[in-house]
Amino acid sequence: MGQAVFNAGRHFKGLAPKEVYMNKNALFCDGTSDYVIPAEPGIHEKVRLRFRTARDDAQEVCLISGGEALQMQKISSGEVFDYYETKVQLTDTMFVYYFRIKSESEELCYHRCGVSEHPVEYYNFRIMPGFSTPAWAKGAVMYQIFVDRFCNGDPSNDVEDGEYVYIGEPVCKVKDWNEFPEAMDIRRFHGGDLQGVLDKLDYLEELGVEVIYFNPLFVSPSNHKYDIQDYDYIDPHYGVIIEDGGEVLPEGEKDNTRATKYQKRTGDIRNLEASNRLFAKLVEEMHTRGMRVILDGVFNHCGSFNKWMDRERIYEPQPEYEKGAYVSAQSPYRDFFHFFDEREEAWPYNKNYDGWWGHDTLPKLNYEDSPTLEEYILNIGKKWVSPPYNADGWRLDVAADLGYSNEYNHIFWENFRKAVKSANPQALILAEHYGDPGEWLQGDEWDSVMNYDAFMEPLTWFLTGMEKHSDERRTDLWGNADNFVNTMNHFMASMLTPSLQVAMNELSNHDHSRFLTRTNHIVGRVAQLGSKAAEEGINLAVMREAVAVQMTWVGAPTVYYGDEAGVCGFTDPDSRRTYPWGQENRELVEFHKEMIRIHKREKPLRTGSLKMLSWSSNVLAYARFQEGEQIIVVLNNSKELKEVTIPVWQAEVPMKGKMERLMYSWEKSYTTERDIYLVEDGETVVNMGKHSVLIMKPVREMQVDEYGKESSSN
Repeated sequence: MGQAVFNAGRHFKGLAPKEVYMNKNALFCDGTSDYVIPAEPGIHEKVRLRFRTARDDAQEVCLISGGEALQMQKISSGEVFDYYETKVQLTDTMFVYYFRIKSESEELCYHRCGVSEHPVEYYNFRIMPGFSTPAWAKGAVMYQIFVDRFCNGDPSNDVEDGEYVYIGEPVCKVKDWNEFPEAMDIRRFHGGDLQGVLDKLDYLEELGVEVIYFNPLFVSPSNHKYDIQDYDYIDPHYGVIIEDGGEVLPEGEKDNTRATKYQKRTGDIRNLEASNRLFAKLVEEMHTRGMRVILDGVFNHCGSFNKWMDRERIYEPQPEYEKGAYVSAQSPYRDFFHFFDEREEAWPYNKNYDGWWGHDTLPKLNYEDSPTLEEYILNIGKKWVSPPYNADGWRLDVAADLGYSNEYNHIFWENFRKAVKSANPQALILAEHYGDPGEWLQGDEWDSVMNYDAFMEPLTWFLTGMEKHSDERRTDLWGNADNFVNTMNHFMASMLTPSLQVAMNELSNHDHSRFLTRTNHIVGRVAQLGSKAAEEGINLAVMREAVAVQMTWVGAPTVYYGDEAGVCGFTDPDSRRTYPWGQENRELVEFHKEMIRIHKREKPLRTGSLKMLSWSSNVLAYARFQEGEQIIVVLNNSKELKEVTIPVWQAEVPMKGKMERLMYSWEKSYTTERDIYLVEDGETVVNMGKHSVLIMKPVREMQVDEYGKESSSN
């Protein structure tokens, strides 16, 4: 090891040679395939676990589990590092461990958050035998589509003015595609549909998308569709309307029993089956292109329009449907809901039921009192990942809220996992969750989560100083690298490595402000500030920084439709603007294409290790590395030029050599032109412009063996 780097990692106490301390920066381990072999071991399988130290630095490395110490054997040494290994026979329960490293002068522990002087149980490494996440989802480039606002491919299925009443007012068809959302927007429809997605598959494929996550598609009356009306069918307003008819409501009428056009469109089985066929066609076409599909599952609550409740009496006039629980005490769906007034005389039209957070438009589903309901929803979970629909997974809305007790919640999700995986073992199960998801990520419920705590929030605070709804500005967190690193470490440690590798890493989505708007540091919402304020003072260079991190961090980078085109917006509903076809920010679209290309081409960015190399105010440098390949990322989020020294040796980059530039973005633009940076003594020095990000990798020199065959080496 070069003496400068070696000494930088060690420190001395007096002049006594025996008090030379270990190089803490050389110590490393994680849950990736370089250190856990196999990376996703089965039940009762034997696993090899590895640990890295500086060369000749440690006298003893032990794996500690359950209070027992297992001494590791040195299996290889290089110029800079020693590697230790031991074998462990797993059982059928969680294997929990950390490492103890000894030298002549000190004893250290190593866990998920790095080096410490004492064990920290919360941060122990964990392996759940038998738990794995789908290989196709690890590091997959995802794209979230809020269907009504993406593309209108079939105007014949558009919601019509006054077709029905929703939350007291008639629905509205927006005539201008580019019109911004209003403060009360849920009953305004732009006409996006599944045919529009089909029409834009070429664009999505060219962008580099591998997975589409759809906001809810099932029959429901709002434009967001988190108030499901019928779980068995795709909404014909997104699908196909073969049999049209009936009338829209007369002006001033608010009784949906007279909304005969809506009843026909959403109740006629021919429309419903045709819409399901269109969805199956879409999935088949996506699979042909190598793309996957994730559906949004809203199983905590349904909508007041739901055929099981039928508060709006949409189904009451239709003889082919059973009476809803609101309509009749004899409804077969009565125990699907919790009624506060159970007296027979409370019917017909019993309004006294439990709604999620008190919303009577969102009746909470009462699983504990209805095994039939549980079985029905479990079958829904299986139906849509099975032929002929063949979706590839579920995103679960407010998943921790389901049921009336935490105990039942876990029972349900265990059963849901079994049901879905029995139908499609490669299906992905992601949950919406705020806070520590650890109790659901033990290998028997969810695969992973929408990654708010370990991605969206800490990155947003660091790059913009803004809260993810644009509701608060914190200058103490803006550019605060210590907060970023510590927060990321803490929340990433709550997930098993297979979960972390498929976590949905978003900058924006339908529930929060657009990231590009957060770069203007304006606190507020559209109702108070107006739509134009979301576009004022935005910083595209900071947006590019964020995208570069998104495409190089651990997890599945997930682009919210339109983010790549420069769409702005305060938190919902303003973040649900339409995709600006023909008015895109082309440079930003091209930047996304380049970053996605880099993400897909460079192996370490899928499942490689992550290590922070250095950080200071407004500056981050980190590495992704795997099987001898490395990617180095450097950010300067300040308004000043910075010279940054990066200890790339920590990522196993050779002590002397060259790095080549893959991407450099700065205040004015970006470039992918090749440039070279020298590595001396394990370090490289780079000059970073204002609001810049640099991505580079080692240059591989070609060598010729005795047979004339070329091979690359660092």
